[in-house]
Amino acid sequence: MADYKDIEEIFSKRVRAGRRTYFFDVRSTKAGDYYMTLTESKRDFNEDGSPFYKKHKIYLYKEDFANFKEAFVEVSDFIIKEKGKEIISDKKFDKPKKESPSEKKEESSTDFTEVDFDDLGED
Repeated sequence: MADYKDIEEIFSKRVRAGRRTYFFDVRSTKAGDYYMTLTESKRDFNEDGSPFYKKHKIYLYKEDFANFKEAFVEVSDFIIKEKGKEIISDKKFDKPKKESPSEKKEESSTDFTEVDFDDLGED
């Protein structure tokens, strides 16, 4: 019988994409057939600053390859047709600045129209 580590290393392809890495791995069923796992791994940080990885995994079996590939190509083509190949980054857009409570208080106390009631006169 094959060692678990041997089964884990049948074939793998890694795609780096910024802070994310995608792994396309070939695994073996108990019967000896192959299937694919797609894993998204994203580096993040704990509150203490230590790094950890968030991982999301999809299992894809041979009987689903054609439908998966067809849907992937169709959706990819739609996105490129609608938005082009240029990358639109969130970094290009300024996020509204969050104001501290003291800044809000200052604005509210000075954000009014001054009226001199003496100018209204009496009828």
